[in-house]
Amino acid sequence: MTVLVPLYHIRPIGLTYILDLIPVICTNSVNPDTIFANNEMNLGDIEIYGFDYDYTLAFYSSQLHTLIFNIARDILITEHRYPEGLREYEYIPNFAVRGLHYDVQKALLMKIDAFHYIQLGTVYRGLHPVPDEEVIAMYEGSHVPLEIMSDFYGKSSHGHTMKQYMDIFSLPEMTLLSCVNDFFMRHNIDYEPVHLYKDVKEAIGDVHVKGIMYRAVEADIEKYICYGEQSHAVLKKLSENGKKMFLITNSPFDFVDRGMNYIVGKDWRDLFDVVIVQADKPGFFNDRRKPFRRVTDKGVLLWDRIHRLEKGQIYKQGNLYEFLRLTGWRGSKVLYFGDHIYSDLADLTLKHGWRTGAIIPELRKEIKIMNTEQYVHLMTWLQALTGLIEHMQVYRDPASQAVVQEWIKERETMRSQTKDIFNAQFGSLFRTYHNPTYFSRRLSRFADIYMASISCLLNYDFQHTFFPRRTPLQHESTFWPEQSPVATMNISSEPHRTKADSD
Repeated sequence: MTVLVPLYHIRPIGLTYILDLIPVICTNSVNPDTIFANNEMNLGDIEIYGFDYDYTLAFYSSQLHTLIFNIARDILITEHRYPEGLREYEYIPNFAVRGLHYDVQKALLMKIDAFHYIQLGTVYRGLHPVPDEEVIAMYEGSHVPLEIMSDFYGKSSHGHTMKQYMDIFSLPEMTLLSCVNDFFMRHNIDYEPVHLYKDVKEAIGDVHVKGIMYRAVEADIEKYICYGEQSHAVLKKLSENGKKMFLITNSPFDFVDRGMNYIVGKDWRDLFDVVIVQADKPGFFNDRRKPFRRVTDKGVLLWDRIHRLEKGQIYKQGNLYEFLRLTGWRGSKVLYFGDHIYSDLADLTLKHGWRTGAIIPELRKEIKIMNTEQYVHLMTWLQALTGLIEHMQVYRDPASQAVVQEWIKERETMRSQTKDIFNAQFGSLFRTYHNPTYFSRRLSRFADIYMASISCLLNYDFQHTFFPRRTPLQHESTFWPEQSPVATMNISSEPHRTKADSD
């Protein structure tokens, strides 16, 4: 016998089931120290390990972003003649997330998904959100055309159109852009957005290029560098297992030396077979013209031709083609770690066949959020509600349509809640509601594995194989029992009724 239940009774049935399911899901929480695979990779095949320095071996406190913001803001005022009133703005630590796009012409900061669609509700002009209807009017929808999107390196092929911010160091830049835009709008100052973008970019660049940030960090290293005991442990473990190691960084030697002395110790150079500073990535991976130059401990550049890269020596600039010729380190026996998906990893995987590991410090925080009962509750019911809408939208009678519309409104509210739980302005680094972000798409393309920090390597031996999770394509059947609450509720396809019980 089949008992038919009215459509509006489905929601409480599903909610009861979900409340029972949540404790089970919470026991399957994800370990934040896990290494995640986009591509199958066996560590037993890896003989040589390479590293970037900033946000790979050295991790910085939030104080560094405040420092960069303040210095660049003051440069705008003193050197670019921006209004003195900008000094009232302070760095906002939780305003922006990595991977956002900035429309240079329109002065809009936004999050875009893997399919080039803007996530409505995450478009900001200055420090304030732009209404959805205004965004749709400006872009004639929410899709961003391919020709103005960024290329593999986050730059637009049409010049100053759309810029993607992939670097952790770009967080202060995005915040400064937003603050200056906010100041000009609040004071009704007519300005050219392209000039503002260029000036802020130049001011942030000066903080690095002129060595202001480097000198500040070296002067108070304990304030800015998080002590890297685990980084030291990883390097030591690799060395003890006979692995060769190299360092390729854009930072200058004095800065790296001071930081590595603090993180690893004065003998840090003994762990590396090759050390290259001021490499000028990503140019290092493409420009064959720049030769290596040896640097003395006192920072003096020597003029001699480099015939081999010697352990214990420091080299500047150079290029990857010369590096490959001098070392013979080629192909999939090399694994290189970096935090910048474009500058560090793209060319290595696309052109040279190296294995790549992305360091994503934000991953640890996001996983901890996803492990909370609040998040599990939200996502479980959100997925169930989506399934209910999908199955019940075929009911065309007024009563059923009214219920479905209520569910749609509830779903929209819950989608906003799941965004806000990560970041009130832009949500998760990895998702735009149900779709992956543009950042996630690039991460999956250019990184074989990814993790919160290199300390995650301590949890694995060097014969471990990383396997990517096989997720079914949209047209594929699942081979494992379906865990969807909607599927478990066994909703019938018969119009106007559901099968809730039978005997």
